Order: sequence, then structure tokens, then C-alpha cells
Amino acid sequence: MSERAPLAREEFVEWLRREGASRYHDRHRVHVLMHEGKLTREQLQQWVLNRYYYQTRIPIKDALILAKSEDPAFRRAWIRRIHDHDGETAGEGGLALWLRLAEGVGLSRTEVESTASVLPGVKFACDAYVTLVRERSLVEAVASSLTEFFAPDLMSRRILAWEKHYPWVNAEMLAYFRARVPRARVDSAEAIEFVVAHATSYELQERCVAALIRKTEILWHLLDCVEAAYVRSPEAT
Repeated sequence: MSERAPLAREEFVEWLRREGASRYHDRHRVHVLMHEGKLTREQLQQWVLNRYYYQTRIPIKDALILAKSEDPAFRRAWIRRIHDHDGETAGEGGLALWLRLAEGVGLSRTEVESTASVLPGVKFACDAYVTLVRERSLVEAVASSLTEFFAPDLMSRRILAWEKHYPWVNAEMLAYFRARVPRARVDSAEAIEFVVAHATSYELQERCVAALIRKTEILWHLLDCVEAAYVRSPEAT
């Protein structure tokens, strides 16, 4: 029996988009409540605090992706993602902007940066993302980043929701969300081009879709942990 032929570009991209969109964490109850203005101050704070741990894993997984590539052109392009999060100098970049957000919702920068108060389940989920990238092939690791397809719309909705429902958070503290809208569009476009070019068999295409699905499960689990601890707990009612 002959192997199944790879899908055409349009079919493959649609498969990735369909699977990612149907599982993306914008549908999670924590995000729905957030965008409806129904999270308490403490619940919002705990989401920010726990999500920071995920933010710290991003440049680590990107460094692993860099290490998998033999192509200097790819590495030159991809290393920008590390600079985007770590900054060119101290106090710049996405991590610094997230810490500003933490301060904006009333958290201690030192506490957030230490990650000491992050839920164990959140750490487990985020570390699983690093493991996923470490253990899969380069094209699968890049495919796992394609949740960025859906990030710009989520970030845009989040900005509007926070400005409307959480006016006690200074609008200047939402800079991380604003910066990610255009950046995620560029990053996802670069990533999909790479995945389409290098997933040259149907088996590789399947594995790329599976990596993306696994990433959505990790993001969903992070929110499950926050919901269980702070949204559904007796202390939160």
C-alpha cells in the first residue's frame, strides 16, 4: 500500500487553523469571564501571576528551537523572538512588560518574578511545553507555536474588555497585549511558511497538527488550574 500523499498547502493550512481554532483557550471559562468583566480583582491578579510562568518559558522554548536548526537564516529570523521577550537590555521586552502588568493589577513585582506562588499544575503544564519542543523535530516544534494564529484577535478583545471592565488597571499597563497584536501576526506568518515548506509528507503534516493540538491542551490546562484554585474554590465565591 502506498503512503498517503501530503495535503496541498491550502488544505494543510486549513487543517492547522481548524484544529487550533476549535481548541484555542479563548473559549475557556476563565477567559470568557475575564472578557465579560466577571473576574474579581484577586482572580485577575492570580491569572496574571500564574501566566507569568508561561511567559518565562517562551524564550527557553525558542532557544531550544534555535538549537535544532542548522540554517543560519532561520536562526537569524527566529532569534528575534527571544529578543522580543527578554529584551535587548534589562527592563525591555515582553517579560518586563508582563511585570509592569503585574504591578498594574496590584501585585508585587518581586513575588511575581520569583514564581514562588505559581500553582504546581501551572508549572507542570508550562514545563510540558518546553519538553514538547525539546523532544519533537524542528518542524513539529515550530508548528506548536502556531497558536499565535489566534493570539491577535484574543489580545484585541482582551484590551477592549480590560479597558471597559477593569478601569482600575492603568491603560498604560496593557502594553504587553498591545505589542503582541502585530508581533503575533508576523510570527505566525513566518512559522506557517516554515511548517508548510518542511512538512513534506502526510505523516509529518499529521505530526505538526498533533504538536499544535498538544500546545492548545497545555494552554487550556494552565487555565484549568487557575479556575480550580481561584474561580471555583469556596474562597472565590
